[in-house]
Amino acid sequence: MEALSPTMEEGKVVSWLKQEGEGVKTGDVLAEVETDKAVMELQARGDGVLRKIVAEEGATVEVGSLVAVIAAPDEDIDALLEEGAGSGEREPGRQEQEAEGEQRAGAPTATVAPPVRTPGQPSPPPARPAPLPETADGARIKASPLARRVAAERGIDLKIVQGSGPGGRIVLRDVEAAQAEPPVPPPALALRDEGFEDAKLSQMRKTIARRLVESIGPIPHFFLTTEVDMERTAEARQALNALGEEPRISFNDIIMKVIAASLREHRDCNAWWQEDHIRYFNEVHLGMAVAIDEGLITPVIRHAHQKTLRQIAVEARALAERARVRKLKPEEYTGATFSVSNLGMLDIDQFTAVINPPEAGIVAIGSITEKPVVVDGAVVVRKRMRMTMSCDHRVIDGATGARFLQTVRRMLENPLAIVW
Repeated sequence: MEALSPTMEEGKVVSWLKQEGEGVKTGDVLAEVETDKAVMELQARGDGVLRKIVAEEGATVEVGSLVAVIAAPDEDIDALLEEGAGSGEREPGRQEQEAEGEQRAGAPTATVAPPVRTPGQPSPPPARPAPLPETADGARIKASPLARRVAAERGIDLKIVQGSGPGGRIVLRDVEAAQAEPPVPPPALALRDEGFEDAKLSQMRKTIARRLVESIGPIPHFFLTTEVDMERTAEARQALNALGEEPRISFNDIIMKVIAASLREHRDCNAWWQEDHIRYFNEVHLGMAVAIDEGLITPVIRHAHQKTLRQIAVEARALAERARVRKLKPEEYTGATFSVSNLGMLDIDQFTAVINPPEAGIVAIGSITEKPVVVDGAVVVRKRMRMTMSCDHRVIDGATGARFLQTVRRMLENPLAIVW
């Protein structure tokens, strides 16, 4: 299992695109793998035959662990399989394979790349299989090792499970099907109602959880909130969209353009914390938080300060669409120098966003609402928007962040400033 993204620690095999027994060449796409950010392609790193698939579809495997073996047709791969047995398993009961007894008719066996181990480190001993259960007449029940183990963990009697494998062998799907049937609860549990459902974490949700701990804990956050008059921005947006060109300009497009321009004036905010130094960027690579089913991902609009409003609008939509179908490339969601998170379209007036390290800041955008305000001594109704900047105090001081938000506010209240 390769590291298919900079932060990937494990991957979930979504689908195999090559079958056992197929010839493969270097660069051929073997499988689709779900990483912490997207669904990526796992490519062959050598020529030969896909002899054995070790990590079946749905398996989650650590980076560097065995997923399949590519070898010559007559090469002995037993030692490699034994060496890689059990390596990188993350979810007991799901990582062992149902390959035994379920091989395709006439197809040779198949596997993956050898695991990465520290030199001299001994291979883990293979798990000792549980003894085969027997029927009432003493005959052994035919079941795969994984099916036996999962049945034991879940308290399922294999004697009542109907096997669907070759020769009536019980495989994992049979055990799961048996569990799906409503069991008769023992008397002590007859009145128990669990009232909940456990959902396995996706690769993205695991990464989000880890990154939040890395951010909100160690990073000394502080927050600055300001309210912006959006009347002129609304008028400018309406005038631009009246031209009839596609895509239509959104408030978020304008906000990102303004923030990119403001960061060019305030390099102290366009920075990364690097433990023993601070890295200040001369170019703005703007992260754009996008909500998807599995959580949140931040595609990056590179060189945002150099792009027109229309270019930002086009790129933002393309990146958001690829994010939602999990097709972003690593270079499309890494390397941001500053980020923007917008929940205004969900009628959230104000919120605070968590900094995405090593970035030093992120701006949270609230909804645009009509409010009564005092202008030139008179009470009038104006479109107003709140935005909150989260700052890493190790990089950005209060006055530094405040001056940056002043520039953002000035440009939004006078949108011609972005073309000046």
